[in-house]
Amino acid sequence: MHIIRGLNHLSPYHEGCVATIGNFDGLHLGHQSVFAHLKEKSKQYNLPATVISFDPLPHEFFSGDTPPRIYPQRDKMRVLKILGIDDFVRLKFTKEFSQIEAEDFVNDMLLKQLKVRYLAVGDDFRFGKMRKGDFQLLQKLGEKNGMEVQDTSTFKADGERISSTRVRKALQAGNIAETNRLLGHSYSLSGRIRHGDKLGRTIGFPTLNLKLPEAIALRSGIYAVKIHGLDDKTYFGAASVGKRPTVNGTDMRLETYVFDFNKDVYGKYVCIKPVEFIRPEEKFESLELMKKVIHQDCNKIKTFFKI
Repeated sequence: MHIIRGLNHLSPYHEGCVATIGNFDGLHLGHQSVFAHLKEKSKQYNLPATVISFDPLPHEFFSGDTPPRIYPQRDKMRVLKILGIDDFVRLKFTKEFSQIEAEDFVNDMLLKQLKVRYLAVGDDFRFGKMRKGDFQLLQKLGEKNGMEVQDTSTFKADGERISSTRVRKALQAGNIAETNRLLGHSYSLSGRIRHGDKLGRTIGFPTLNLKLPEAIALRSGIYAVKIHGLDDKTYFGAASVGKRPTVNGTDMRLETYVFDFNKDVYGKYVCIKPVEFIRPEEKFESLELMKKVIHQDCNKIKTFFKI
């Protein structure tokens, strides 16, 4: 999958695309139904399936409020690729960008630069200066310029609309089963293993360390996890999500103790799948007490996985 950071990064050989525009934070079943439709159109038009989004998202820019992310950017790209998206266009949303007239956004960006031949958006999609652009304007300009415009239907499960808000709430509650049901696949976080404080090895629990964004929706605490990418096996382990209050940590981390594994794997790209929330993050009075509780956590997780 190609990541295009702004239209000035388009290949000079760009011949057009079929596209959808949106926030796409969760990449849940609702989003996937749009992507599946987009991939069908991609085959029909013989053009790349393209997702267009903004950074920051418009409502974040205007409100100054950033809700916790379901996926860090690296995982969003990874999942989009797995879902079969060819290109991801990330447009920088600035004050200047917010002043672009709706018709100019369609004519200059969608039609002239991206050469969109087919566009799928929600019928409540608003864009351009003062949010004057709407679905009807897209259809009108599309008819004039050979761009087919289609509205996307709401995707429901158990009679309820699936949304990123629902996924976010499930993650914030540590409800992994509900998260996976809404996503249609196992939630996971990935990255290259980095050097940490090496405190874990001093108490008998060496960990794989991944840095997380500050605003991540996943509830802080201890999880039973599966680990992929260390070699061709799937490993089991205990993972801690949070800031490590016992040692006065300040940054968000995912630290994973892998059962029955002791190789040097710094720099390896791994994927960690939380399976079950075990307990909230705690601040312990001493490292000795923390070590005792980690032992208990590991025993619980081994029992959970039946290993």
